[in-house]
Amino acid sequence: MTSVPTVARDDAALIDYLQRLGDDSLILGQRLTEWCGHAPALEIDLSLANIGLDLIGQATLFLNLAGEIEGKGRNGDAFAFHRDVLAFRNCLLVEQPNGDFAQTIARQFLFSTWQLALFEGLTRSAEPRIAAIAAKAVKEVRYHAELSADWVIRLGDGTEESRKRMIEGLDWFWRFVDELFDADPLEQPMIDAGIAADRAALREGFDATVNDVLRDATLPLPEHSRGVKGGRFGHHSEHPGHLLAVMQFLPRTYPDAVW
Repeated sequence: MTSVPTVARDDAALIDYLQRLGDDSLILGQRLTEWCGHAPALEIDLSLANIGLDLIGQATLFLNLAGEIEGKGRNGDAFAFHRDVLAFRNCLLVEQPNGDFAQTIARQFLFSTWQLALFEGLTRSAEPRIAAIAAKAVKEVRYHAELSADWVIRLGDGTEESRKRMIEGLDWFWRFVDELFDADPLEQPMIDAGIAADRAALREGFDATVNDVLRDATLPLPEHSRGVKGGRFGHHSEHPGHLLAVMQFLPRTYPDAVW
């Protein structure tokens, strides 16, 4: 009888960290697919679709690596399609509904500005496989950050209606920002080992970039609201369950199907 390999404590922490990285990208990538055919213009429709594909590509690499380290035969597809909602480790920001176009742009701007700083840090990771994924992804995320910042400025400094909606979008998503920089006890050993980027150290640069873009957009900085956290430990809002019901339907209904 062949025994199932057990995961060492250090490997378990690394797998959890890889799930966090992969789940952030996977869930937001799935959210962006909901815009296909519905964006205000063909150009931005294609841009959002391409960003979604980039994010799903990142998720595939991180979750495949998690499965490889786990050693139990799971790959990225298994992590994506055969986990229940409480097993996902994404931040709460990415699972929120799209709302209107300005809300989607607000979410993308906040996430991509943070993710760019995170991946730039991860290019120096002591785990070479994470560093390699980050080095590839950082080029994509730089475009995501630039595109979303440009749209924040266009909407903020546009019409009275677009400005109002951009303010509302930033105000709504601001409560989820603190979680992006929260280094909890499970992640801290990864930071100490030089594997993970220190999230707290990214906050100053993030705030500076956000302030610069909002100044160009003639938008006020959202008032600091009480931060909402919990996604890293599977404590999610009501929204990802509905998202996963759509995303996981086919693989769960036809588990032996291959493409």
